[in-house]
Amino acid sequence: MQVPASTNRFRFDHWHLKDLPQAQVLWGDSQVTALISKNGFSPGMIKARLQFECDSEQNDAVEYWPLFTLTGDFIGVCGLHQQRPGTYELGYHLRPKYWHQGIATESARQVIQFAREQLHADHLIAGHQPANLASRHVIEKLGFSYIGDVMYPPTGIASRTYELKL
Repeated sequence: MQVPASTNRFRFDHWHLKDLPQAQVLWGDSQVTALISKNGFSPGMIKARLQFECDSEQNDAVEYWPLFTLTGDFIGVCGLHQQRPGTYELGYHLRPKYWHQGIATESARQVIQFAREQLHADHLIAGHQPANLASRHVIEKLGFSYIGDVMYPPTGIASRTYELKL
């Protein structure tokens, strides 16, 4: 199975069930989950999330791919989930030590290119909690257009939703 192209700062990989410790580092961090879940992720929820990512790769050939520096440090994830044929959700979750370094934008650009060239996707959607201004900036910089607010059950808050036609 393919992954988006590496850059001169990081590479993409695939999740495996043995990667639970890395999943716990990311989704067990309250700073990471503060804007994607109202109560954080329990160990069982993290295990289920990892299983979901592995299943998504197996079933749809996409996932929120894990990102690593070229020296092997785990950065976080950036990737896609299929919503329906031709339509994918773009998302990213980064460890706090990698925030505000342009990695979300750079990795999302690689994922968008992958969606165009490998998946021949029609369009992508992306969203963020209204308080997450950094994600809003990334999504808008990538060329997405605001299409409305959608209730996001894990937070109980309407998320700003955007679309990018490919």
